[in-house]
Amino acid sequence: MILAGDVGATKILLEVGDFRSDRWEAKLGRRYSTTEIDNFPSLLTSFLGEWNQVRGKDERITGAGFGVAGPALGNKVKMTHRPITVDGDAIGERFLIPKVRVANDLAAAARAVDTLSSRDLVTIQDGKAVPGEPRVVLGVGTGLGVAYLVPGDNGGYREIAGEGGHAGFAPATVAQAQLWQSIFAHHGRVAAEDVVSGAGLAHIYSFVRSSQAHSDDQAGDAITADWLGEHAAKGDSSASAALDLFVECLGNVAGDHALAVMARGGVYLMGGVTTRVHSRIREGRFSEAFCAKGAHSAALMKIPVKAVTNERIALLGAAKLIV
Repeated sequence: MILAGDVGATKILLEVGDFRSDRWEAKLGRRYSTTEIDNFPSLLTSFLGEWNQVRGKDERITGAGFGVAGPALGNKVKMTHRPITVDGDAIGERFLIPKVRVANDLAAAARAVDTLSSRDLVTIQDGKAVPGEPRVVLGVGTGLGVAYLVPGDNGGYREIAGEGGHAGFAPATVAQAQLWQSIFAHHGRVAAEDVVSGAGLAHIYSFVRSSQAHSDDQAGDAITADWLGEHAAKGDSSASAALDLFVECLGNVAGDHALAVMARGGVYLMGGVTTRVHSRIREGRFSEAFCAKGAHSAALMKIPVKAVTNERIALLGAAKLIV
């Protein structure tokens, strides 16, 4: 049996299961709020205590894989936005699990892209993926994660994890430049995830409100993708404008990463924010910004872009770290 985990800045998913005919079958699964956790081994102790109550007589965990929101150093990840460290070697020793692997969560998610079915994907931009060509995976949630899939030696793909979400945000329009100035004035250096993330949504909404001469009467923590969607549906012009600008910025950033590796294999958008606003992303502003890349605009138009609606993709990829 395999213990798999998606350790994100907002949620933690843990499951014990196994692959049957290359399909993951979970025997036990739990979801936790990351904000309520500060000690990952203690959480595992609780979860594995539940597992021991329901496992079969001959069922034993022989491997564990974890995708964690932060840069991997060896077999360990210290989370970027939470005071949590996931140490694979220490977990193996403490819980007597023979094989434990820890990876960046977007690298884990990238590993599971080819396991997705059509019902897990929403087409954002039509295009034809070229087999064996690079792919880009962006996770838009509490922060912004980026991973690349590049051709491997065996004919498949290998994942390249990085911290592309912390690269600088490059405005592509006057409105985006003004947004950059607004964020810079309050926070200093503007990274891509200061714009394209859950926190970015709050920054954008505050900018839109100030541009429309409204007082900033909303607390940042209240500005979520769901909140903006609900208020936009009720005719709130500020919420609607904020979502439109967010989508344009997402297209700009995604297009830059696609251009960096010429991602003819496709671009995949995932994460909690993507899941909640994918219908807005499909409306056209994303593709316009994604393809606005000067001499290479025509090439970007041919790249397929998909939104991933399966929130368990990083967990599935983490399980595949052990296979």
